[in-house]
Amino acid sequence: MEIDHMLVGKRPVDAMSYIRDLGLFDVVFYFPKKCDPPHFDNWDRCCVSHIEAAWNLAISVNSGISHHMLMDGQPRLYLYSALLFPLRKMFYLDKKSKIHVTSYIIQESLKLDACLSKSVESIHGASGKFAKLVLLFESNDIALGTLKEELDDVYLDIPTDSLKRVFAGLILDEIKDLWRVALLISMLSYLEAENAGDTISQQNELHWRREKYIEVERFISGQGLDGVWKWKPLLNGDAIMDVMQFKRGPLVGEWKRRVFKWQLAHPKGTVDDCIDWMK
Repeated sequence: MEIDHMLVGKRPVDAMSYIRDLGLFDVVFYFPKKCDPPHFDNWDRCCVSHIEAAWNLAISVNSGISHHMLMDGQPRLYLYSALLFPLRKMFYLDKKSKIHVTSYIIQESLKLDACLSKSVESIHGASGKFAKLVLLFESNDIALGTLKEELDDVYLDIPTDSLKRVFAGLILDEIKDLWRVALLISMLSYLEAENAGDTISQQNELHWRREKYIEVERFISGQGLDGVWKWKPLLNGDAIMDVMQFKRGPLVGEWKRRVFKWQLAHPKGTVDDCIDWMK
């Protein structure tokens, strides 16, 4: 719990840097015996550089880590997610189950609650999707085409100008009220390690991440998507079975997801409009 107190204290970056400089990172944040891929050289420095970048970004965006943008408990989640961000793609096997190394570190190394590790894992997952969303704000035609292929199917053709809205809505529906944390964390995907010692480059990167975060956050808020996970679906499972003449089964779940995407793509669409599309 001492590490937890240090991380949520007034100087978490200095605290993590101190542990690193003492050569204690391997002791405090120890790994499972076998992980894939194996932990890399200088992983401790990489973790510290990410929490430092996250701290600076939060201050730049919010004039402080405890700004109202992050609700109770979220600054703690934000800092853990940033610190462990470089390890997010590492796994280990436990009784043939594939488990995130970050979960092991939080629960076994630090002896913290499983709910924290699950939240960090969810934030890391959503941040990867947000990183893809950010590319759409860069006039990236390749990213736009790839996303359209992912979201479309034989029953649903999403208008190109609605792709950002639909994708953002799907991410928020998954991560819910942690979406601002995940969006901030996604900006760490653009941290360039080779420029870590270049002050000018660091300032440019911080400015870019700040402006991009604000742009995407304003888009989501402006589209009325904050709280999308609370929306009432245009058609529930029973209504879908009635319209499509289905019995209960996996097809109903598929159509519930499809109807939700249609609802995101057509914010002014009515129940009748949705039924007409389904037929």
